[in-house]
Amino acid sequence: MASNGKAMGETYKKVNSILISQPKPERSPYYKLEEKYGLQIDWRPFIYVEGVGSKEFRKHKIRPDQYTAIIFTSRNAIDHFFRLCEEMRIKMSQDTKYFCLSEAISNYLQKFIVYRKRKVFTGKKKIVDLKNYFQKHKEEKFLLPNSNLGSKEVVAFLNEMNLDWTDALMYKTLCSDLSDLSDVTYDVLVFFSPLGIFSLYENFPDFKQNETRLAVFGKSTQKAVVDHGLTINIEAPLPDTPSMTMALEKYLQQSNKE
Repeated sequence: MASNGKAMGETYKKVNSILISQPKPERSPYYKLEEKYGLQIDWRPFIYVEGVGSKEFRKHKIRPDQYTAIIFTSRNAIDHFFRLCEEMRIKMSQDTKYFCLSEAISNYLQKFIVYRKRKVFTGKKKIVDLKNYFQKHKEEKFLLPNSNLGSKEVVAFLNEMNLDWTDALMYKTLCSDLSDLSDVTYDVLVFFSPLGIFSLYENFPDFKQNETRLAVFGKSTQKAVVDHGLTINIEAPLPDTPSMTMALEKYLQQSNKE
């Protein structure tokens, strides 16, 4: 991916083009920004999720219906858990308990099960939020549907709780092939996860920021950017710019002044 010149820092140079490292949505507030400021906004997922096939999964000799409790850390985990159950013609017991990291995850679970509060336990955001529920149900046999990236925090906590649990690789998060962008220059690159930064360097090991401005969402993404010696030009969430579109617009008000 090409860039040209010196990193801009606090200098506001006009923005004409933005690349957002996500799939293109049907509706988005970014479209209003595009029209308002006469921008070219392109969308390109830097990572993608690929499900593990039932044939590969069977090699691990794990049958989901042999577990009495399932721990879900993401909507991807839910999708691929029930996909594999369907492919393997497994029907989960109505007595199965589900432990979800957040309310958004437990709400998503309703697409797949008859929702009963006594069977679904919800945290606020982190695995430690579920501690009391785990303590009350220590006798359960837990299954953790996971990706190739895993989660050190979750694994460490489950081990600390001394639960009877098993990790099950059900999907993989992989870097997209971005080789067709090798000679393309964007004024702004927008990132929402550390994996996006990882994919950037997987595709372009010699990437130099130069005049390209980086818009970065979330602390973990910011850390990945800084760890690679790059400059954050646009940051969210902040008190006055809780969303990325608001952060971009605040920047554009300076950079694209008439």
